[in-house]
Amino acid sequence: MITHSPEKFQEVFQVASHSFQKTPDWVTFFREIMGVNGLIRRSFDNVESLTAFEKSEEYSTIQQMLVKLRGQKTSTAEDGKEETRVITVRLPESLHESLRIEAHEHRTSMNKLCISKLLQLIGEEMIPNGSLELTK
Repeated sequence: MITHSPEKFQEVFQVASHSFQKTPDWVTFFREIMGVNGLIRRSFDNVESLTAFEKSEEYSTIQQMLVKLRGQKTSTAEDGKEETRVITVRLPESLHESLRIEAHEHRTSMNKLCISKLLQLIGEEMIPNGSLELTK
């Protein structure tokens, strides 16, 4: 049985808070704290412990830190420190229009809106067929 240590949650949160205090750009913060090789995935190396952490107040606060950093004017991608990648997503026209209107209502770009949506957690039950495909 796996136990979820509140001390471990706090330890990860403290490191993330320290990183946030250095006010990095959002891309660096995401990569170092939330990315594939970031602090969170290194600290919670199995699905159960990672899922438990992602449901915690500590993780919610870390996500809010990311939102605050994204609100700043500059980003690593804009500074040329990290490459940006482009994906093409085929959407029905009605979904595209809904995203366009939502972006307008939030006074942001569709790109920023879509990145915000991609950064949110979703449960496995929200993925059709429950399949997780990894692509490069």
